[in-house]
Amino acid sequence: MRVSGRLQNSNLSFEQKHPIILPKESRITGLIIQREHIRLLHAGPKLLLASLNQKYWLVNGIRQVKKITHKCFTCFRFKANAAKQLMGSLPRQRVTASRPFQAVGIDFAGPVQVKNSRIRRAVISKGYICVYVCFSTKAIHLELTSDLTTEIFLACFKRFISRRGMPSDVYCDNAATFRCAQSQSEELFKLNNSQDHRKQVCNFASQNCIKFHFTPSYSPVFAGLVEAGVKSIKYHLKRVIQKGLFTYEQLNTILNQIEAVVNSRPLLPVTSSSVTDFAYLTPGHFLIGAPLTSFPQKDLSETPDNRLKFWNLIEKVRQGFWKTWSKNYLNTLQSRPKWRDVLPNITVGTMVIIREPNNPPLNWSLGRIVFEVAAPNGKTYMRSLSGICPLPLQE
Repeated sequence: MRVSGRLQNSNLSFEQKHPIILPKESRITGLIIQREHIRLLHAGPKLLLASLNQKYWLVNGIRQVKKITHKCFTCFRFKANAAKQLMGSLPRQRVTASRPFQAVGIDFAGPVQVKNSRIRRAVISKGYICVYVCFSTKAIHLELTSDLTTEIFLACFKRFISRRGMPSDVYCDNAATFRCAQSQSEELFKLNNSQDHRKQVCNFASQNCIKFHFTPSYSPVFAGLVEAGVKSIKYHLKRVIQKGLFTYEQLNTILNQIEAVVNSRPLLPVTSSSVTDFAYLTPGHFLIGAPLTSFPQKDLSETPDNRLKFWNLIEKVRQGFWKTWSKNYLNTLQSRPKWRDVLPNITVGTMVIIREPNNPPLNWSLGRIVFEVAAPNGKTYMRSLSGICPLPLQE
């Protein structure tokens, strides 16, 4: 069956004046579109439809063409979208009032160049920055390490505990996230993949009643708060050190100053009618009662207790911080900035493409879902790799 049309008097060929009508949702229509798509070297929908219209008239053509090209495995690799689901609820540690650094996330930044002395031709070595982020107050603690061995990491962790207290929950980034910069962070990769390292860390944690949580590979979304903290640290560090070389003591001093700056960043604006009459709430208010970059206050050590009631005032100020945190700060975490739609869960047996940051799309591996871990509300969030793209299987 051909189109009659109104082009009988044109100079077009017979096929163009009277193209063959192809029905929609037909197997033969799909095969013709596939053949033309491959002949045109995987052309896009508009070019493909224009070429088909030289000989065929497709009913609801653009929709049919897009449907077939979407199922092309070769094209899908270059425009594959990762699986999505409704954004989950925040963990209990993020929305429960607790002392600073009771629940922390740990990540490493670096390497950074460190010279062993202040002489002109000093030996240059690599150093790493261990970043600790408090889950409830967003306070940041920085430790400079000279190596990435298990002993150095545990010593760094002990220094953190001595200064900030014993945490109850620790969230660690998985080592595979460092493969994107393997040439510079090979030590990070080896450290976190070492079974002996994990065994020693877990033994230390069990002895001190600390619960460690390890995020899946290639899943920075599981540690978004920590990644944001690392980004803030790098922002200041790059602008301060630039191309300079510093000794271990100098770099450690710079990191302490950066720590004070990021812990003085505003969590949210606070009205002047609050109990402390400060301009904005910062992580520093939960650490020392004021921003770490604020000016020293007047010495009140000689003021009589009956006039000042110092400790009652401190307790009132502390309660005011947490009251502001509960009423105002938690409300800013209520909305979902992305992933607002409830989508079907990926079921066991689904064929997927595994996105690999270091490989081109044509070299991405195929996989099949063998099991799933469901969240308490029934939605599937956790997966072995964050870059999973379900394949558009042919009918």
